[in-house]
Amino acid sequence: MTPRSFAVTFDYRCPYARIAHDHVVAGLRAGAAWDVTFLPFSLGQAHVEAGHPTVWDRPEQDSGILAMQAAIAVRDTQADRFLDVHHALFEHRHVAAGSLRDRSALTEVLADAGADTDAVWREVDAGRPLATIEKEHEGGVATHDVWGVPTFVVGDAAVFVRLLEPAGADGDLGRATVERILDQLDWPLLNEFKHTSIPR
Repeated sequence: MTPRSFAVTFDYRCPYARIAHDHVVAGLRAGAAWDVTFLPFSLGQAHVEAGHPTVWDRPEQDSGILAMQAAIAVRDTQADRFLDVHHALFEHRHVAAGSLRDRSALTEVLADAGADTDAVWREVDAGRPLATIEKEHEGGVATHDVWGVPTFVVGDAAVFVRLLEPAGADGDLGRATVERILDQLDWPLLNEFKHTSIPR
């Protein structure tokens, strides 16, 4: 079976990104036939006004960029640990109300998820993850007009998605939810479908 390929953007600060990625991770852990590209998108950079310093120039000013750099270091150099690290960073922020800019706290999260923390911080300090985030963030804006997270991308199409409940340990729910999103994304007649209020 040919894997279904898609990309999905993330910033660990966004609760809706946490929910969507929880479904993606649950589906993958349950064996979903997906080829997923996890794309960093800085919400901080998205709100920088023209003429002001970018997040790439002043990363210390942004509350979410350090955790994202650590994640990209894992994604690109310790790929077998990425899903666990990715999920753990979202849980750290949204369940434990943890800081995304405290290196010692992040080190604990990374270690608990099985990452080589020394290798992660060497990558971050060398600047490679930040350069990658800038390239992929700006690429998503240029090619698909990405403006937020979570955005699912398939080919030339991209759609911002807001789910209300995580999948938790339910891999079947995660797989079904993501497949439903991808099916809607492939429907060219549908441009916008939004509830006027939160469904009860």
